[in-house]
Amino acid sequence: MSNGIKTSKETFAEHIMGLPVLDTHTHLVGDRLCAADFWEIAHYFWLFREMQAAGYPDDPMELPEETRIAAFLEAYHGTRNTLMNIAFTHIFKDLYGIVIRDAASIREADAAVQKSARSASWAQEVADRMHARRFVVNIPEHAEFQGMKQNAILIPRIDGKIGGWVKEIAASDDPAAAFTRAREKLAELLDKYKDDGCKGIMTTLPGYEASANRKVVIEQGSTKDEILMMLLHEVCAAVEQRGMLLQLFLGVERSWCGTAVPANDPSRILKLSALFETYACTFELVVATELNNLDIVQAAWNFPNVHVGGHWWFNFRASTYRDSMQYRLEALPAIKSSLIVSDARSIEWSYGKIAVIKRLVAEFLWKQIEAGWIDQDTAYPIAEDWLYRSAAKRYGIED
Repeated sequence: MSNGIKTSKETFAEHIMGLPVLDTHTHLVGDRLCAADFWEIAHYFWLFREMQAAGYPDDPMELPEETRIAAFLEAYHGTRNTLMNIAFTHIFKDLYGIVIRDAASIREADAAVQKSARSASWAQEVADRMHARRFVVNIPEHAEFQGMKQNAILIPRIDGKIGGWVKEIAASDDPAAAFTRAREKLAELLDKYKDDGCKGIMTTLPGYEASANRKVVIEQGSTKDEILMMLLHEVCAAVEQRGMLLQLFLGVERSWCGTAVPANDPSRILKLSALFETYACTFELVVATELNNLDIVQAAWNFPNVHVGGHWWFNFRASTYRDSMQYRLEALPAIKSSLIVSDARSIEWSYGKIAVIKRLVAEFLWKQIEAGWIDQDTAYPIAEDWLYRSAAKRYGIED
């Protein structure tokens, strides 16, 4: 942008806010991209958790409207310091011109959201406001985006399949034969995805004790962790053979209790490193835990086929973004790093999270410019790669 001409901090930030974006992980559903009412935005899972911590009831929709509004306002004002609250506030201030202050403003906001939900062009309008060119979904039925210029990028998730295969193999009287059947089913599945034009697949992983550098023969007595790791070898081999990529979402575990929790396992990435070394497919690592932010950068620094993705679940905080941007800036070409994971369930929440991420990118890079580590001509393409080009290149997107 600058062509050697220095700009002010404000102009620099304005430029960053206008850069194109690729949202690499969403839960958007193609035929209902927009929130239906205020409460669908207000009860987004991560904001809802923070509101609960401030005293918001567990079942607010069962309350009379007046009671619910009063409870919401108390919890909303009590969480004004949190990043999710800030993102929520941006949604209504930027998209609807409404500042949430009192019961009247909530009713105004509810009417505005219900009106926008009836507009066939609203989803595209919001995408244009945040300069989001493409969105990724993981469920085939969700990929046809109604009312938008382009459909979603489909990167199917197979964690449900993997989990089922692990259980079947572990429970089988003939684990070796069951493992062979799972490998055949995997091949059929990936062939279908490849034929459908999918560039890759995505899976989450639970906690695992086994390591990829210790290959075993699956037989009676093989542990579920050993089966999981050997299946991952099969997944990587199949992905490599078909020229696809593998997105790994790591760090959220559900085995400790009934609630998903972040697990800062310092060996999590290390245990997978033999996969990165053995298979030439592209890996994209997305983590939900602060300690693993450095680990994935180290993996991407060591292995040319490993790329780092955005911040997932518990990792969506300004502090973790600042730290991980520093790691990435110092170690990786920007084309190997993506920052945008909204995990949004409505187009409005994609907007709110992207607005926050862009602000953090602008602030971080400007400080690097002020400190003399980079100049503006270097900062602009870094931001472009982090926000859009890195993911677009991995997913084979042509402008």
